[in-house]
Amino acid sequence: MTTAREAAPAWCTDPYADAVRNERGPLFLRRADGWLLPLEVERWCAVADAADLSALRRCEGAVLDIGCGPGRLVAALAAAGHRALGIDVSEAAVARTVRVGGAALQRSVFDSLPGEGRWGTALLLDGNIGIGGDPGALLSRVAELTASGGLLIAETAQLDMDERVEVRVDDGQGAAGSLFPWARVGTRALLQYARPLGWLPVAQWSEGGRSFVSLRR
Repeated sequence: MTTAREAAPAWCTDPYADAVRNERGPLFLRRADGWLLPLEVERWCAVADAADLSALRRCEGAVLDIGCGPGRLVAALAAAGHRALGIDVSEAAVARTVRVGGAALQRSVFDSLPGEGRWGTALLLDGNIGIGGDPGALLSRVAELTASGGLLIAETAQLDMDERVEVRVDDGQGAAGSLFPWARVGTRALLQYARPLGWLPVAQWSEGGRSFVSLRR
């Protein structure tokens, strides 16, 4: 199976980079059977909305935004006075994050990162719990990055699901990247992965049609 590190170039392909640069879709994750998951490029490139802020208000200490995309969350945190860093495998996403006022590095979450073991809060929003296609491995890695007692704020699928698939980034118009592993999990499945790894639930909430959970290590 493709590893998380091998999957990173898939997010650097033209369909994703072009969408970020143009700040608009359409853009999808496409399964081999043709199923499409729309990606909300326009929302990602807008300012943080009420649902985003419901999560950001809970952040503690220095914040690591994993899979920061075009940077709206890092920019909002910086504007609010938080020390925040975004990481993303996409050069276009990192460039835009810096342009809108955030700090960002072009890295995978599985690469060596600054401040390992000292981050007060880690964010996995916008479906980023799916990174690498293995929620357990991702949660283990986030535990290495956060401080003891650190917080993880994750966005979960609204449906009660636990799905691991291979997908590709697709613009719906014939341009597509290579296959890579992805996961989609609801809150119940996330908690099942998290508890054996020492992540304990703090809160669950919904805002703007999106579902969130916070956990403490």
